[in-house]
Amino acid sequence: MSDNFETIAIRTQTERSLHKEHSAPIYLTSSYKFDDAEEMRALFPNEKERNLYSRYSNPNTSEFIEKMALLEGAEDGFATATGMAAIFTTFGTFLKSGDHILSSRSVFGSTHQLLTNVFAKWGVTFDYADLDKPKDWEGLIKPNTKIIFVETPSNPGIDIIDLAFLGKLAKKHNTLLVVDNCFATPYLQQPIKLGAHISIHSATKYIDGQGRALGGVILGSKALITEVVAFARHSGPALSPFNAWLLSKSLETLAVRMDRHCENALKVAAYLEEHTKSKSVKYPFLPSHPQYEIAKKQMKQGGGIVTIVVNGGIEGARKFMDGLKMFSISANLADTKSIATHPATSTHSKLSEEERNIVGIEQGSIRLSIGLEHIDDILKDIEQALS
Repeated sequence: MSDNFETIAIRTQTERSLHKEHSAPIYLTSSYKFDDAEEMRALFPNEKERNLYSRYSNPNTSEFIEKMALLEGAEDGFATATGMAAIFTTFGTFLKSGDHILSSRSVFGSTHQLLTNVFAKWGVTFDYADLDKPKDWEGLIKPNTKIIFVETPSNPGIDIIDLAFLGKLAKKHNTLLVVDNCFATPYLQQPIKLGAHISIHSATKYIDGQGRALGGVILGSKALITEVVAFARHSGPALSPFNAWLLSKSLETLAVRMDRHCENALKVAAYLEEHTKSKSVKYPFLPSHPQYEIAKKQMKQGGGIVTIVVNGGIEGARKFMDGLKMFSISANLADTKSIATHPATSTHSKLSEEERNIVGIEQGSIRLSIGLEHIDDILKDIEQALS
């Protein structure tokens, strides 16, 4: 097999059946037939490895996991029904009452809810640290810190932290480093190669890339994923075979899609940075980004998300969003279609205004997911909405 990303994504495929199909079929089966009673017995204690039940494994999910592990530089993985199921399953596997999480402050709204409401009820405590203040992180690690969790680039602030630095910190304190790699994808960033123990994706986003399917994946060493699987087999967050098939096929075009997303996004960011009605712009590969040098070091390109703050606060944001004609107004991102989201009133509305301000989510903040339309049409729509 080639070492090249594109070839791995296209040519990794589950074993062909007797029909010699060129494209992997969809295995819509909940269960599997055993040759005899002894084989059935041997499969349950894992004395033999084979598909047993599709909540555990399925040829389609296995193909998707194998591809993602190869592309990310991981040994193994487990596929889940959603990205949030991947985060919950990871936390649920490795945390117990009395444990502590050190998390980046800028996290997705539902992740914030897990930390503040769900795991807090079960005796798990947490502290937030700022991505732009790496010197503060070590002082927040406690004897009971089990996980360091981080989004980089963050949603929606596009903040970045040095993953190699965090990898060394996690090793020093014997903690797990878990990275939400959703915005970057394995094409742009590979956290495990930089010292992370687990990399998580919401496959709903760029992995699918067309707004069709929900999914998630947890990637790491075989030893860690064995623990994840033991938890997930009983909690049941399994990805459906159809979605696994769809996501695996989508990986075949991930590289070419991300190249265009990044090309368009950089042009949009550069354009907005010069616009008089744009209060500020954040994009990893803009030299004005506070962590530009880190982004250049650990990312191949800057990704497809641009965050802007328009003048006029929430009214200015509403005017801009309502003025868009081609962009979709949606809570999703990473689609072929360009999307605008107002985080303060949607994805991050459960945070208090003070919490949003700390992570840079102002009332005038808008997250732009730059799609694959022609760049002239994207810029034209933004220009007329700002006018």
